[in-house]
Amino acid sequence: MEFVNPACLLLLLLLIPYGLWFFLLRGKREPSMKIPSVEAYQYAAKSLRQRLMWLPFALRALCFAMVVVVLARPQSTNSWNDSEVEGIDIMLAMDISTSMLAMDFKPDRVQAARMVATDFVSRQKHDNIGLTIFAGEAFTQCPLTTDHEALLQLFTNISCDLPATGMIDDGTAIGMGIANAVSRLKDSKTKSKIVILLTDGSNNMGEISPLTAAEMAKALGIRVYTIGVGTNGTARFPYPLPGGGVQYVNMPVEIDTRMLKDIASITGGKFYRATNNAELEQIYEDISKLEKSRIMVTNYTKRHEVYHLFALIALIALLLELLLSNTWLKKIP
Repeated sequence: MEFVNPACLLLLLLLIPYGLWFFLLRGKREPSMKIPSVEAYQYAAKSLRQRLMWLPFALRALCFAMVVVVLARPQSTNSWNDSEVEGIDIMLAMDISTSMLAMDFKPDRVQAARMVATDFVSRQKHDNIGLTIFAGEAFTQCPLTTDHEALLQLFTNISCDLPATGMIDDGTAIGMGIANAVSRLKDSKTKSKIVILLTDGSNNMGEISPLTAAEMAKALGIRVYTIGVGTNGTARFPYPLPGGGVQYVNMPVEIDTRMLKDIASITGGKFYRATNNAELEQIYEDISKLEKSRIMVTNYTKRHEVYHLFALIALIALLLELLLSNTWLKKIP
């Protein structure tokens, strides 16, 4: 536990003269009654009330001490720990174009990709991981971070809603997706920097071609692992009707495997082909076994105010002191 205002704790020194006054001086100034002899009281037993006459003083001192602690603002201890661990820097570039709604994966491509990627992130405890999503355009959903809990929260927002509702252009801008992910890795100092690109189509949008983006990655020492998702032949696709409702149609699966292989080859990565959920899970499992490098990780915990207990003790002590001083332990005068 730490204190925001530790200097306030010096006020506790005031309890020393207060205690001396109570035990050494106060008794001499209390009123007394003169009697011819105290011999009759020599062996008289003290009552419980007499034995506890000091209790209001103790409660008052305890209340004062707790108020001082509250003023010092106790907080839970922040834990900062720099440690060197084995890890890599990874940017996930995920296709969210409307074609990812195809249902050749369970329940569909985009949800299957999200679930498998979520499991992958959960296992990479010491890796810096970020997320880029793209359709007809690309943007960073999460920069590189070791706060995987925050990243996984953002994974819940991965869907095809943005292109489906027209908030971003639909299509497949693979080059833009790679370029965006590369821009997040370019300043990384780790030995292993990779992009895991997942798509189900061929490049048909964007100002940067996929091979140009691959050359950019190669120049920066970034390997790109490409994953083509989709069954062979045709896949069942939900097609929205103008008046509402959905019609399911079979659409041809068109993945530019040649381009994805070239991207992987240029950057020193590897091309994977996934036609079902199990294959996609195995691909991420293989990628997780990549070469590791030493990275510096800073762990920390947030500050939390913990004065509430001390304030409660002060309040209870004050109420008890007032109650006892004016009832059972009341002195006259």
